[in-house]
Amino acid sequence: MIHSMTGFARYEVKGEWGNAVWEIRSVNQRFLETYFRLPEQFRGIEPVLRERFRKRLNRGKVECHLRFTANPAAKSNLTLNKNLAEQLLQHANWVNEQTLNSQINPLEIMRWPGVMEAEESDINAIQADILVGFDAALKEFITARGNEGDNLKALIEQRLEGIVVEAEKVKAMMPEVILWQRNRITEKFAEASLELDSTRVEQELVLLAQKMDVDEEIDRLFSHVKETRNILKKGGPQGRRLDFMMQEFNREANTLGSKSINADITNSAVELKVLIEQMREQIQNIE
Repeated sequence: MIHSMTGFARYEVKGEWGNAVWEIRSVNQRFLETYFRLPEQFRGIEPVLRERFRKRLNRGKVECHLRFTANPAAKSNLTLNKNLAEQLLQHANWVNEQTLNSQINPLEIMRWPGVMEAEESDINAIQADILVGFDAALKEFITARGNEGDNLKALIEQRLEGIVVEAEKVKAMMPEVILWQRNRITEKFAEASLELDSTRVEQELVLLAQKMDVDEEIDRLFSHVKETRNILKKGGPQGRRLDFMMQEFNREANTLGSKSINADITNSAVELKVLIEQMREQIQNIE
Protein backbone atom coordinates (compact mmCIF):
# COMPACT_ATOMS: atom_id res chain seq x y z
CA MET A 1 0.00 0.00 0.00
CA ILE A 2 1.23 3.49 -0.85
CA HIS A 3 1.16 5.92 2.08
CA SER A 4 1.10 9.68 2.03
CA MET A 5 3.39 11.65 4.33
CA THR A 6 0.49 13.89 5.32
CA GLY A 7 -2.11 12.71 7.80
CA PHE A 8 -4.00 13.47 10.99
CA ALA A 9 -5.52 11.43 13.79
CA ARG A 10 -7.21 12.25 17.10
CA TYR A 11 -7.97 9.71 19.80
CA GLU A 12 -9.42 10.20 23.29
CA VAL A 13 -8.68 7.95 26.25
CA LYS A 14 -10.92 7.98 29.34
CA GLY A 15 -10.48 6.38 32.73
CA GLU A 16 -11.20 6.90 36.41
CA TRP A 17 -8.10 9.06 36.48
CA GLY A 18 -9.57 11.52 33.94
CA ASN A 19 -9.14 11.78 30.19
CA ALA A 20 -6.33 12.22 27.68
CA VAL A 21 -6.46 13.26 24.03
CA TRP A 22 -3.82 12.28 21.50
CA GLU A 23 -3.38 14.30 18.31
CA ILE A 24 -0.92 13.21 15.62
CA ARG A 25 -0.31 15.13 12.42
CA SER A 26 2.40 15.03 9.78
CA VAL A 27 3.62 16.87 6.69
CA ASN A 28 6.25 16.22 4.04
CA GLN A 29 9.85 15.77 5.11
CA ARG A 30 12.84 14.17 3.47
CA PHE A 31 13.48 12.01 6.53
CA LEU A 32 11.50 11.00 9.62
CA GLU A 33 11.39 13.73 12.26
CA THR A 34 9.22 13.49 15.37
CA TYR A 35 8.24 16.30 17.73
CA PHE A 36 6.33 15.88 21.01
CA ARG A 37 4.29 18.11 23.27
CA LEU A 38 3.62 16.17 26.45
CA PRO A 39 2.56 17.16 29.98
CA GLU A 40 5.52 17.21 32.36
CA GLN A 41 4.46 14.07 34.24
CA PHE A 42 4.49 12.07 31.00
CA ARG A 43 7.79 13.24 29.54
CA GLY A 44 9.29 9.91 30.48
CA ILE A 45 7.34 8.04 27.79
CA GLU A 46 8.75 10.15 24.94
CA PRO A 47 11.49 7.60 24.03
CA VAL A 48 8.84 4.87 23.88
CA LEU A 49 6.68 6.96 21.56
CA ARG A 50 9.64 7.86 19.36
CA GLU A 51 10.56 4.21 18.95
CA ARG A 52 6.99 3.24 18.03
CA PHE A 53 6.93 5.93 15.38
CA ARG A 54 10.28 4.74 14.05
CA LYS A 55 9.01 1.18 13.66
CA ARG A 56 5.87 2.20 11.76
CA LEU A 57 6.92 5.23 9.71
CA ASN A 58 9.75 5.99 7.30
CA ARG A 59 9.44 9.64 6.30
CA GLY A 60 7.60 12.78 7.33
CA LYS A 61 7.66 15.54 9.91
CA VAL A 62 5.40 14.20 12.68
CA GLU A 63 3.97 16.25 15.53
CA CYS A 64 2.47 14.40 18.49
CA HIS A 65 0.46 16.25 21.15
CA LEU A 66 -1.01 14.87 24.37
CA ARG A 67 -3.59 16.83 26.38
CA PHE A 68 -4.23 15.41 29.86
CA THR A 69 -7.04 16.34 32.25
CA ALA A 70 -7.03 14.72 35.69
CA ASN A 71 -10.26 13.73 37.38
CA PRO A 72 -10.51 15.70 40.65
CA ALA A 73 -12.83 13.04 42.07
CA ALA A 74 -10.44 10.21 41.37
CA LYS A 75 -9.47 8.26 44.48
CA SER A 76 -5.73 8.64 44.29
CA ASN A 77 -3.37 9.76 46.99
CA LEU A 78 -1.75 13.06 46.16
CA THR A 79 1.30 14.43 47.91
CA LEU A 80 2.23 18.05 48.29
CA ASN A 81 5.80 19.13 47.70
CA LYS A 82 5.82 21.63 50.53
CA ASN A 83 9.32 22.94 49.92
CA LEU A 84 8.54 23.76 46.32
CA ALA A 85 5.17 25.27 47.27
CA GLU A 86 6.82 27.49 49.92
CA GLN A 87 9.39 28.72 47.43
CA LEU A 88 6.67 29.50 44.90
CA LEU A 89 4.68 31.40 47.52
CA GLN A 90 7.72 33.45 48.51
CA HIS A 91 8.39 34.40 44.92
CA ALA A 92 4.69 35.01 44.27
CA ASN A 93 4.49 37.33 47.29
CA TRP A 94 7.43 39.29 45.98
CA VAL A 95 5.76 39.57 42.60
CA ASN A 96 2.57 40.73 44.31
CA GLU A 97 4.45 43.48 46.11
CA GLN A 98 5.77 44.66 42.76
CA THR A 99 2.32 44.52 41.11
CA LEU A 100 0.14 46.41 43.61
CA ASN A 101 -0.57 43.38 45.82
CA SER A 102 -2.70 41.39 43.38
CA GLN A 103 -4.35 38.31 44.88
CA ILE A 104 -2.59 34.94 44.73
CA ASN A 105 -4.74 32.05 43.54
CA PRO A 106 -3.73 28.93 45.51
CA LEU A 107 -4.87 26.73 42.65
CA GLU A 108 -2.31 28.37 40.40
CA ILE A 109 0.40 27.38 42.89
CA MET A 110 -0.91 23.82 43.01
CA ARG A 111 -0.97 23.58 39.23
CA TRP A 112 2.72 24.36 39.00
CA PRO A 113 4.59 21.26 37.71
CA GLY A 114 5.89 19.21 40.59
CA VAL A 115 3.84 20.81 43.39
CA MET A 116 1.10 18.17 43.38
CA GLU A 117 2.27 14.64 42.63
CA ALA A 118 0.32 11.42 42.30
CA GLU A 119 1.75 8.24 43.75
CA GLU A 120 4.17 6.47 41.45
CA SER A 121 1.94 3.43 41.11
CA ASP A 122 -0.93 5.60 39.93
CA ILE A 123 1.25 7.33 37.33
CA ASN A 124 2.40 3.98 35.98
CA ALA A 125 -1.18 2.79 35.62
CA ILE A 126 -2.20 6.01 33.88
CA GLN A 127 0.78 5.80 31.54
CA ALA A 128 -0.19 2.25 30.58
CA ASP A 129 -3.70 3.40 29.65
CA ILE A 130 -2.34 6.40 27.76
CA LEU A 131 0.07 4.23 25.77
CA VAL A 132 -2.80 1.98 24.74
CA GLY A 133 -4.56 5.11 23.51
CA PHE A 134 -1.43 6.17 21.65
CA ASP A 135 -1.32 2.85 19.80
CA ALA A 136 -4.95 3.35 18.77
CA ALA A 137 -4.20 6.90 17.62
CA LEU A 138 -1.14 5.70 15.69
CA LYS A 139 -3.24 3.04 13.96
CA GLU A 140 -5.81 5.65 12.89
CA PHE A 141 -3.00 7.95 11.79
CA ILE A 142 -1.44 5.28 9.56
CA THR A 143 -4.87 4.46 8.14
CA ALA A 144 -5.38 8.15 7.30
CA ARG A 145 -2.00 8.26 5.55
CA GLY A 146 -2.93 5.10 3.67
CA ASN A 147 -6.24 6.57 2.51
CA GLU A 148 -4.47 9.69 1.28
CA GLY A 149 -1.91 7.44 -0.37
CA ASP A 150 -4.70 5.68 -2.29
CA ASN A 151 -5.85 9.06 -3.60
CA LEU A 152 -2.32 9.96 -4.69
CA LYS A 153 -1.93 6.57 -6.36
CA ALA A 154 -5.13 7.10 -8.36
CA LEU A 155 -3.96 10.55 -9.51
CA ILE A 156 -0.57 9.18 -10.58
CA GLU A 157 -2.17 6.30 -12.48
CA GLN A 158 -4.36 8.79 -14.36
CA ARG A 159 -1.24 10.70 -15.44
CA LEU A 160 0.48 7.47 -16.45
CA GLU A 161 -2.45 6.68 -18.70
CA GLY A 162 -2.16 10.16 -20.19
CA ILE A 163 1.53 9.53 -20.92
CA VAL A 164 0.65 6.29 -22.70
CA VAL A 165 -1.92 8.11 -24.83
CA GLU A 166 0.56 10.83 -25.85
CA ALA A 167 3.36 8.34 -26.53
CA GLU A 168 1.11 6.21 -28.72
CA LYS A 169 -0.02 9.33 -30.57
CA VAL A 170 3.58 10.31 -31.35
CA LYS A 171 4.46 6.76 -32.38
CA ALA A 172 1.53 6.66 -34.80
CA MET A 173 2.49 10.03 -36.32
CA MET A 174 6.18 9.29 -36.91
CA PRO A 175 5.97 7.33 -40.24
CA GLU A 176 3.92 10.13 -41.78
CA VAL A 177 6.23 12.82 -40.37
CA ILE A 178 9.35 11.08 -41.70
CA LEU A 179 7.74 10.63 -45.14
CA TRP A 180 6.69 14.28 -45.18
CA GLN A 181 10.20 15.43 -44.30
CA ARG A 182 11.69 13.13 -46.96
CA ASN A 183 9.39 14.49 -49.66
CA ARG A 184 10.03 18.05 -48.52
CA ILE A 185 13.80 17.69 -48.88
CA THR A 186 13.47 15.97 -52.26
CA GLU A 187 11.26 18.82 -53.49
CA LYS A 188 13.79 21.40 -52.28
CA PHE A 189 16.51 19.72 -54.29
CA ALA A 190 14.24 19.59 -57.33
CA GLU A 191 13.34 23.27 -57.01
CA ALA A 192 17.01 24.16 -56.86
CA SER A 193 17.65 22.10 -60.02
CA LEU A 194 20.55 20.38 -58.31
CA GLU A 195 21.90 17.23 -59.83
CA LEU A 196 22.95 15.12 -56.89
CA ASP A 197 24.07 11.57 -56.62
CA SER A 198 20.95 9.55 -55.81
CA THR A 199 22.96 7.27 -53.54
CA ARG A 200 24.28 10.27 -51.57
CA VAL A 201 20.81 11.75 -51.30
CA GLU A 202 19.49 8.45 -50.02
CA GLN A 203 22.25 8.30 -47.42
CA GLU A 204 21.48 11.81 -46.23
CA LEU A 205 17.78 11.02 -45.97
CA VAL A 206 18.56 7.90 -43.94
CA LEU A 207 20.73 9.94 -41.57
CA LEU A 208 17.97 12.52 -41.22
CA ALA A 209 15.43 9.82 -40.50
CA GLN A 210 17.72 8.41 -37.82
CA LYS A 211 18.03 11.82 -36.15
CA MET A 212 14.26 12.20 -36.19
CA ASP A 213 13.58 8.66 -35.00
CA VAL A 214 12.00 8.68 -31.52
CA ASP A 215 11.19 4.97 -31.28
CA GLU A 216 13.78 4.51 -28.56
CA GLU A 217 12.37 7.36 -26.47
CA ILE A 218 8.81 6.08 -26.93
CA ASP A 219 9.85 2.57 -25.92
CA ARG A 220 11.54 3.94 -22.82
CA LEU A 221 8.44 5.93 -21.91
CA PHE A 222 6.35 2.76 -22.12
CA SER A 223 8.97 0.95 -20.03
CA HIS A 224 8.93 3.72 -17.37
CA VAL A 225 5.14 3.61 -17.23
CA LYS A 226 5.27 -0.15 -16.63
CA GLU A 227 7.92 0.17 -13.94
CA THR A 228 6.05 2.99 -12.17
CA ARG A 229 2.88 0.92 -12.12
CA ASN A 230 4.84 -2.00 -10.64
CA ILE A 231 6.21 0.27 -7.91
CA LEU A 232 2.72 1.55 -7.08
CA LYS A 233 1.42 -2.01 -6.99
CA LYS A 234 4.25 -3.17 -4.74
CA GLY A 235 3.51 -0.44 -2.21
CA GLY A 236 5.53 0.42 0.86
CA PRO A 237 7.86 3.41 1.25
CA GLN A 238 8.44 4.08 -2.46
CA GLY A 239 8.61 7.88 -2.56
CA ARG A 240 12.32 8.09 -3.39
CA ARG A 241 12.08 5.40 -6.07
CA LEU A 242 9.11 7.14 -7.68
CA ASP A 243 10.97 10.45 -7.60
CA PHE A 244 13.83 8.80 -9.49
CA MET A 245 11.36 7.52 -12.09
CA MET A 246 10.17 11.09 -12.67
CA GLN A 247 13.73 12.05 -13.58
CA GLU A 248 13.80 9.25 -16.13
CA PHE A 249 10.45 10.36 -17.58
CA ASN A 250 11.73 13.92 -17.91
CA ARG A 251 14.85 12.78 -19.71
CA GLU A 252 12.82 11.04 -22.43
CA ALA A 253 10.33 13.91 -22.75
CA ASN A 254 13.17 16.40 -23.19
CA THR A 255 14.82 14.27 -25.88
CA LEU A 256 11.49 13.84 -27.64
CA GLY A 257 10.97 17.58 -27.64
CA SER A 258 14.45 18.24 -29.02
CA LYS A 259 13.80 15.91 -31.98
CA SER A 260 10.43 17.37 -32.81
CA ILE A 261 9.93 18.97 -36.25
CA ASN A 262 6.16 18.83 -36.15
CA ALA A 263 3.73 21.00 -34.19
CA ASP A 264 1.68 17.99 -33.12
CA ILE A 265 4.73 16.20 -31.77
CA THR A 266 5.84 19.38 -30.01
CA ASN A 267 2.42 19.64 -28.39
CA SER A 268 2.67 16.03 -27.26
CA ALA A 269 6.13 16.64 -25.80
CA VAL A 270 4.79 19.64 -23.87
CA GLU A 271 1.80 17.62 -22.65
CA LEU A 272 4.14 14.86 -21.51
CA LYS A 273 6.16 17.33 -19.45
CA VAL A 274 2.97 18.71 -17.88
CA LEU A 275 1.81 15.19 -16.93
CA ILE A 276 5.24 14.32 -15.52
CA GLU A 277 5.36 17.51 -13.45
CA GLN A 278 1.89 16.80 -12.08
CA MET A 279 3.03 13.34 -11.05
CA ARG A 280 6.21 14.71 -9.50
CA GLU A 281 4.21 17.15 -7.36
CA GLN A 282 2.02 14.31 -6.07
CA ILE A 283 5.01 12.06 -5.43
CA GLN A 284 6.52 14.69 -3.10
CA ASN A 285 3.74 13.68 -0.68
CA ILE A 286 4.46 9.95 -0.80
CA GLU A 287 6.35 8.26 2.01
